[in-house]
Amino acid sequence: MPDNERNIVWHAKSVSREKREAFNRHRGCVLWYTGLSGSGKSTVANKVEELLSQRNAQTYLLDGDNIRFGLNSDLGFDEKDRRENIRRIGEVAKLFADSGTIVSVAFISPYRADRQKARSIVEEAGLDFIEIYVKCDLAVCEGRDPKGLYKKARSGEIKNFTGLDAPYEEPLAPELALESGKYDPETLSKQVLEFLNRKHILL
Repeated sequence: MPDNERNIVWHAKSVSREKREAFNRHRGCVLWYTGLSGSGKSTVANKVEELLSQRNAQTYLLDGDNIRFGLNSDLGFDEKDRRENIRRIGEVAKLFADSGTIVSVAFISPYRADRQKARSIVEEAGLDFIEIYVKCDLAVCEGRDPKGLYKKARSGEIKNFTGLDAPYEEPLAPELALESGKYDPETLSKQVLEFLNRKHILL
């Protein structure tokens, strides 16, 4: 065991999770959006956050690109760094959810094992982890190419690009699957709100 782990003690908090949930009138949880680049993860997550804010819900969106400007700016895109990227954001999402926030995580998160690790981090803390598969055919995502990344990957400027020369492992049993190639973001965001109501996340 590292020395730093020998000299730390968990500090108990005086404000309980239940008190925060009663004040917020909703449960804290993690909405984990996964899918290919260009599938619409961040777009749908933003729309969901707008709808939740209209209900005065405590929300926060953790976007994959944005996180790499700060917390994960030291990580690359090989398999090892992708794994650490997801581990860190799983821990951050847990803290947000424990605070009573409905936190949206919009990350490609291509590997099932890494998404399962994030789920374990959240669920072991007694919190809800809701995997949302933003499903869209590669051809549609590449046709959209909002950031020009597929074009760069095809030309060889970007290596290890998910869906092309790096794998994307589709969720086997997501809590929710959104057909973003068929429906607009407004329709999909309402599907997420309906799910949260059914699961009594919104009290």
